[in-house]
Amino acid sequence: MDRRYFLKTSSTFLAATAFPALPALSSEPLASGRVNIPINRGWRYSPRKVEGAEKVEFDDSSFEQVVIPHTNVFLPWHSFDDKTYEFVSTYRRRFKTPPASEGKRIFVDFEGAMTASTVWINGVLLGEYKGGFTPFSFELTSHLRRDGDNVLVVQLDSTERADIPPFGNEIDYLTFGGIYREVALRIVPSVYLDNIFARPKDVLSGKPFLDVDCFLAGRPPAALSLEIELRDGERTLAKSSHSVTANNGSDSDASADPTTSAPVYSSTETINDPLRHTVSLNTIEGIKLWDLENPSLYTVHVRLLLAGHVIDEDLRRIGFREAMFTDHGFSLNGKIVKLRGLDRHQTFPFVGQAMPARVQRRDAIILRKNLHCNIVRTSHYPQSRHFLDCCDEIGLLVLEEIPGWQHIGPEPWKQISIDNVGRMIRRDWNHPSIILWGVRINESRDDHSFYIRTNALAHLLDPTRQTGGIRNFQESEFLEDVFTVNDFGFPLKKPNHPRYLNTEFVGHTFPTKTTDDDERQREHTLRHARIHNQLASDPQYAGGIGWCAFDYNTHSNFGAGDRICYHGVTDIFREPKAAAGFYKSQCDPAEEIVLEPAFHWANSDESTSFTKAVVCSNCDHLKFYMRKDGIDDSQWDLIAELDPDREEFNYLTYPPFILDRRKIPSSERHGWGDLRIDGYLKGKQVISRSLSGRGIDSKFMLLADDTSLVADGADTTRVVLRVTDEFGNIRPFANDPISLKLNGSAELIGDNPFALIGGTGAVWIRAKEQAGKVSLTATHPRLGSQTVEVILTPAIAEGV
Repeated sequence: MDRRYFLKTSSTFLAATAFPALPALSSEPLASGRVNIPINRGWRYSPRKVEGAEKVEFDDSSFEQVVIPHTNVFLPWHSFDDKTYEFVSTYRRRFKTPPASEGKRIFVDFEGAMTASTVWINGVLLGEYKGGFTPFSFELTSHLRRDGDNVLVVQLDSTERADIPPFGNEIDYLTFGGIYREVALRIVPSVYLDNIFARPKDVLSGKPFLDVDCFLAGRPPAALSLEIELRDGERTLAKSSHSVTANNGSDSDASADPTTSAPVYSSTETINDPLRHTVSLNTIEGIKLWDLENPSLYTVHVRLLLAGHVIDEDLRRIGFREAMFTDHGFSLNGKIVKLRGLDRHQTFPFVGQAMPARVQRRDAIILRKNLHCNIVRTSHYPQSRHFLDCCDEIGLLVLEEIPGWQHIGPEPWKQISIDNVGRMIRRDWNHPSIILWGVRINESRDDHSFYIRTNALAHLLDPTRQTGGIRNFQESEFLEDVFTVNDFGFPLKKPNHPRYLNTEFVGHTFPTKTTDDDERQREHTLRHARIHNQLASDPQYAGGIGWCAFDYNTHSNFGAGDRICYHGVTDIFREPKAAAGFYKSQCDPAEEIVLEPAFHWANSDESTSFTKAVVCSNCDHLKFYMRKDGIDDSQWDLIAELDPDREEFNYLTYPPFILDRRKIPSSERHGWGDLRIDGYLKGKQVISRSLSGRGIDSKFMLLADDTSLVADGADTTRVVLRVTDEFGNIRPFANDPISLKLNGSAELIGDNPFALIGGTGAVWIRAKEQAGKVSLTATHPRLGSQTVEVILTPAIAEGV
């Protein structure tokens, strides 16, 4: 498509280039001209559409005081009606105009609010933003009071409005409600850095260079200059400067004519016309590449100067890597990497999407460190920047996609979707972990005109990355760079395009609960293993992303009878099912030696009696022992030795082990009792697991992910509850009510008492705003009490 034709026939490019990416927020000024001030505390909230609440003089003393991220209503972890959170609510925040803002421009930046946000400042309507997954901003400058309080008001419509993606038909997930991502004030000079895009070049040459696109908003009143530095920590690796005048910047195609179709934003949402100035840093030495094992990161610092004085400054974190899908697989820094990962919904029990940075980051750690995935797909929407930051830091690749699920709406709906492409890319284009933009509505029908535009915009904004578009039929028109497809059959369809990535499999075709019997746990595990075995058989399969990482809430016509899709390899609390062990086992033993039984050790937890023991391990040999209950360790009897099943799984580096108990000679089969599995590498025992055959709940455990939180009213950590056998294995039929007592300045997120599900579950501790110590005591009706302590450290004041 002709570039100018595209720009003239779509208003959305202008909207998509108008909003700054959001760096890490701090109340500390980066330079004399810029201050980012979080305003997450001190909000007042009502779960109603309150008439007159936009007026400055409105009395909100009856409103609840809340901290962002915030859910509009607390919910059970399952079996609730989505209409419970589908309502219009009202948020109010008072603040004083910062003294540092004199002569500056002030914006309010929202990272995410579900779903349509109508915003006022001091009684003046700023406009409505339509969309729950992408950031938006409004300029406040001309409406602020220099003396007294300013009042920011958000009327938030969390209903499933048909005019906003992903809605319009039905979707297999819930979106929840609330201002669920952070909010900040941004104070900048009249001419300021709107965004930065750092593009590494020739990274495999040994002496790469860096093109830094600096987008300036506002027209320069006089000659300005840009200074660019690339830093490794505090050490400067390269720097350059560039003169700026009103005439020497590129318009970055932002001069598109917006009159030919309706804009997707309110006319009062500030639209800048940023000029792009590209500054090159040449022949940079000593660069370490960003890769999966060593995800090296650097920062790009940009200063805007007037007459030698810094008037604005901003920074971005980047990595140097070459990522490309080819006709023989995915290549990272010139080496083919078979992709192995899971799809992720960013929703959680009790609060939906309203979890802060620490909890978002924990999901990335679970995927990369616990399950040893090398890629995640942000199904089916752009996800938290904190999650993506952690992916950058730990070497987890990302396929990020726009909001949607099967349905394509009319042209105004499409305009919002195209706008989502721009906002997603501009927010996230500096993340080295992101290797593919998803620019198609998940599993939607073909729509040539629509998807020509989403692809054109993606390529125009970011020429460094390829595009994909998730479909569920191979006959689909191929407009993107990589053919990305959901294929739930087995065997998988052969690749019909040279660059081919499987993006969903298993999932709804075999939902599995933690309480399901051994036959189902075993088959769930083996289905994931079979798919990855086939993916490994042909280099044209770039790899596969399984459906999915975590169980999730859904609508009544999807999932199980409690409105949960039990499609994950872990449960909704992030506790592993048997199939999680397969993913975990596919790492090099140098990273972790893994031995994970894919079964509950019980003689009759399947039809007739226990038959096959599937073990996921990266060992090369296993020995199985049994002993009768109550006999000491010296009485273990060897019943079998086993090598990996390379007959069925001949392409996997680490195939599962499958012990058919029926094939053990009766003289060696042993009676029922405890089981021990020893793992070997090159003849040396390196790991051992024991499982009780007694069928008794022996231990109660309480495990916190973190031992300290920041007392900012939002910081949160998970606390896992488990009932286990004497060897620490979860007892899947333990369903006891656990009584919880929380002491200290914190809030308990979860049921109390909490009924265990499959022998486990979790609640979350959310810090309040007072430093100190918090303790949570959990009491099992028979196994006693356990206590965890969490230290709350002081938070930095927000400043307004």
